[in-house]
Amino acid sequence: MTLLRSARFPAILLLLAATLGLALANTPLADAAFAVKDAHLGVPGVFEMTVGHWIQDGLLAVFFFVAAVELQFELTNGQLASPKRAVLPAIAAAGGVLVPIAVYLAIAGGSDTASGWPIPTATDIAFALGVLAVFGRGLPSGVRVFLLALAILDDIVGIVFIAVLFTSDVDFRMLLLAVVALAVFAVCSRILDTRARGAALVGLVVSALVTWYAVYQSGVHATIAGVALGLAMAQHPAMRARHALEPWVNGFVLPLFALSAALVVIPAVPARELSPAFWGVLVALPIGKLVGIAVAGGIAQRMLRVPAPAALTMGDLLAAGALGGIGFTVSLLLSELAFVGAPGIRDQATLGVLAGSAISLVLAAMLVSWRAWHHRRTTVQTRDS
Repeated sequence: MTLLRSARFPAILLLLAATLGLALANTPLADAAFAVKDAHLGVPGVFEMTVGHWIQDGLLAVFFFVAAVELQFELTNGQLASPKRAVLPAIAAAGGVLVPIAVYLAIAGGSDTASGWPIPTATDIAFALGVLAVFGRGLPSGVRVFLLALAILDDIVGIVFIAVLFTSDVDFRMLLLAVVALAVFAVCSRILDTRARGAALVGLVVSALVTWYAVYQSGVHATIAGVALGLAMAQHPAMRARHALEPWVNGFVLPLFALSAALVVIPAVPARELSPAFWGVLVALPIGKLVGIAVAGGIAQRMLRVPAPAALTMGDLLAAGALGGIGFTVSLLLSELAFVGAPGIRDQATLGVLAGSAISLVLAAMLVSWRAWHHRRTTVQTRDS
């Protein structure tokens, strides 16, 4: 379990799962893999979904619950609790969202692929921190803190996009049921440490399932239920739940989603015939994120007059920007949602996410290694002098 709580191993597991999914989709085993993904599970005539939708709408809600618990902590006790500390990463995150959108629309905005503009806005925090852990020995803690706050703010943007852009034909009765169940969940989480612990645990599980079901049936994407539950739960039991769920999310939920989302057949067409969505995501993730985060972060530091010892150098900002370009998990989900009615374009956008994230990963590894070496050398020279 310790391995699954580390920063490095889950990132490697995600990469292997995505590689396996892409490989399966392009071998003679492809038909069997797609048959499993499209198989229906549930109670016939009552409630059933395909395996792919159980992973995307069901299991991924658990990941969003864990992310929301961390977000709640950061907003109340962590890096985002103070507006002063949150301003710099917030401005950098804004640059890391707006510039990739502009790059994507410049490439794919004039076609039927324009709806894919949210795809390159996300940062995969597990991957980014994994690369930082592997290659960042010697980096000042300020870089990791900045990246963590940046990635959390990116998560907020991704959650808002999912909730607002990919919701249609809302059933307000189901939404009201979800709100009531969520309120029951919040109350139960606050009486866990009383004599009513047994009843509270049953209430937590039942109200969480009802919340998820009602959100799913309301027309709002089901992962938003995970976000709502994570934000509504009392902080102490929420942190305990996060600790218990983290190995399962890192070792099972995210790799399974990565494998499922990466089941994409590589089109046997010349590069010039690839969809603009592919090229838009491919360029926007590594280039748009790096430029947007580094430039916006640099401008923000000047505007806020951050003192020299605490300020990040442009080299550090470029390294953080490259890490921000590793979109992966949320970008894959946004790709699925943006082109749900166009599987061909969706598959090419997914390939763009995988390729763009891979380029960002390599670029980040180089920049982070360079910055870590620079900081270690500076530390040695300072000590020797």
